[in-house]
Amino acid sequence: MGGHIYKAGVYWRMEGDFKPGKYSRGHLWRFDGGVDVPASSSPHVVPLPYSVPAAVDPEEALVAALSSCHMLTFLDLARRGGLLIDAYEDQAEGLMERIAPGRMAITKVTLRPLLTLRAAELPDPTWLTDLHDKAHEVCFIANSVKCDVVVAPEPLRLIAP
Repeated sequence: MGGHIYKAGVYWRMEGDFKPGKYSRGHLWRFDGGVDVPASSSPHVVPLPYSVPAAVDPEEALVAALSSCHMLTFLDLARRGGLLIDAYEDQAEGLMERIAPGRMAITKVTLRPLLTLRAAELPDPTWLTDLHDKAHEVCFIANSVKCDVVVAPEPLRLIAP
């Protein structure tokens, strides 16, 4: 069975004093489309000034990847189901906890999709819940992680067609 290969370049250069751990964790993610993303350790993990709070950290990237994959899957399923989604927003959160001595993990990610639907009336809420459940079931990223992923949709916003 064939598969797809996804690549990301990660680039770091020494700034600071490596041996005592007083070096910058700032680095660069480079993606095949030409996008460069400043990255760093989380300031919750590595204190300032050795982390870069304005950069994306791996924990945030994991949460964003789960949210983005769910959204893209949901939008496609909604389109196939005849819905017209005008806007989709999510304020996703990831919870990192100690799972064993010296080991931390993102144990739960909560997605809170807020949809604006272009329709004359609201769809059956059960149908919408089923659509989110199906999107979660087939989301590539959700199928790749072992943390709990909870989809807790916000109430729909409705605008006239």
